Amino acid sequence: MSRDYILEISTDSLDVALAAERGGAQRIELCSNAQEGGTTPDADLLRITRERVRLPIFSMIRPRAGNFVYSDAEFTAMQRAIDAAKQLRMDGIVLGLLTTHRQVDVARTSQLVERAKPLPVTFHRAFDECPDLCRSLEDVIKTGAARLLTSGAKNTAPEALDVLSNLVRVAGDRIAVMPGSGLRARNIREAVEKTNAREYHAGFSTVITSPAQNLDAFEEEVRKVVLALRSCN
Repeated sequence: MSRDYILEISTDSLDVALAAERGGAQRIELCSNAQEGGTTPDADLLRITRERVRLPIFSMIRPRAGNFVYSDAEFTAMQRAIDAAKQLRMDGIVLGLLTTHRQVDVARTSQLVERAKPLPVTFHRAFDECPDLCRSLEDVIKTGAARLLTSGAKNTAPEALDVLSNLVRVAGDRIAVMPGSGLRARNIREAVEKTNAREYHAGFSTVITSPAQNLDAFEEEVRKVVLALRSCN
């Protein structure tokens, strides 16, 4: 795969992560409970995946499913989870915190970004719940996060290519904007052409409902997107 584009695949098990690696993905987002949007993986999953997968692995830090407004106890749990991810040699952290008014929680996110150093932080699709995406983009940049995963506030990225294109343009070199959700081999070329993003995220949850029981199909879906991205050069 061309180094010009990065394909990140969301997985919630070792076997699925290995299938993504075989398919040609360039990075793994590792979580538990993918069917609930992903939560913090336990130490055993982090450890075994790090031992077996050669790709960069970014660990989800999300103490529970549901909204992204966290209590003090949950925030403390996120801090500890970041420490554990660093100790287990993860390559990056994925998180997202909002205020009760659906704004980026700049203060708390900044604390977690600082705690994660030197690992880069991706601010995830909690961003898509914010009412003003341009303002919220600036807030995410203020936190020091390296990357923003977003579907442009739509259910899927292909529904929001104009919005995503604008976010990529406004962000410039200040942060990487990574379109995600609903990307497939059949639509990735249009996403590349319209957004000019360099990184893309996929999980194929609507195509393969149980990746762990359909590893060959999952690997093939990854491979198709990789080949489609190669053809964009």
